[in-house]
Amino acid sequence: MNAPFAPACAGATTVSVANLHDDAVTDRIAAFVEERHGSPFHLPEWLIAVERGTGQRACGLVAERAGRITGWLPLTLVHSPLFGRALVSSGFAVDGGPIASEPHVAQRLADAACELAVRHSCAEVELRGGATPSGWEAITGKHCGFVTDLAADDEAQLLAIPRKQRAEVRRSLKNQLTVTAGVAERDREAHYACYSASVHNLGTPVFPRSLFDAVLRNFHERADILTVWEDDEPLASVLTLYHLGTAYPFWGGGVWRARETRANERMYYALMCHARGAMGCTRFDFGRSKTGSGPYSYKKNWGFEPQPLAYSRWTAPGAQARDVDPTSSAFARKIAAWKALPLPVANRLGPVIARGLA
Repeated sequence: MNAPFAPACAGATTVSVANLHDDAVTDRIAAFVEERHGSPFHLPEWLIAVERGTGQRACGLVAERAGRITGWLPLTLVHSPLFGRALVSSGFAVDGGPIASEPHVAQRLADAACELAVRHSCAEVELRGGATPSGWEAITGKHCGFVTDLAADDEAQLLAIPRKQRAEVRRSLKNQLTVTAGVAERDREAHYACYSASVHNLGTPVFPRSLFDAVLRNFHERADILTVWEDDEPLASVLTLYHLGTAYPFWGGGVWRARETRANERMYYALMCHARGAMGCTRFDFGRSKTGSGPYSYKKNWGFEPQPLAYSRWTAPGAQARDVDPTSSAFARKIAAWKALPLPVANRLGPVIARGLA
């Protein structure tokens, strides 16, 4: 690690840019993330997968004192011809703000991120999680997270679901559907087919498949794909990360027939059982949703209590903050136009645009 942000006095906390291509460095950071109970999006593995899968640069800031890591801020340097340049913590994720063992260190990391952003001509820095640093804009009320404990067994898991949603799950169990979990090419093809169809129906460009492949490669046995099939046709599929006893279903979706067959209900119930039984998890993180949206209500129907998420943003002097929120009113006409594209065309164009939507 080099230390361009280090103070002159000996024995003080230093902040440096991490060399994420040095295994010794990434191992130390990963150990610190585990020690501080960080998310999978704090891990160097995530940053490097994003870089390999999208071409956006992985970086990060490490705080140290007396040779011991005291803080870590994972960053993705995002460049897009449409949306400009930004530092995002953490890119293509829903978490990843600074983690620190000493209260003042998070502020030091935030200050260093601002300096790094100016060096790289970035318009802004976005922190997804953690307390809002002094002098930054707090972004609250837009999104909520959904996390709960898993039940002791499959039947208890079913009974833990509120009555109305449980009835939907029971209907899905009566349909002629099968469930698989794995990382083979068949699993990946099925996942991309379901996910791309789902985001196209929402009017959102799909991420490149290379991003999903890179995440699966970097996380090894700590990630997989669960798919619901009708005969040989995939109806719904989700890519999940497993970290410190928690399952993080992150990229999931289904084709139109998934609604009629209730394949999504089958998928998430099966994933809860799979996460506990095969993966040894005790917690289930249903991810974030825009407050008041359809996915927000859907997750509440499963018995998850919404927890407001707080993000923070620093905008460089004279710069204009990016707007990459697909739910923004500024994108309404673009979303409608994207939905009208044939799916094959959207799948060709989408990854080019989505690389800048970190």
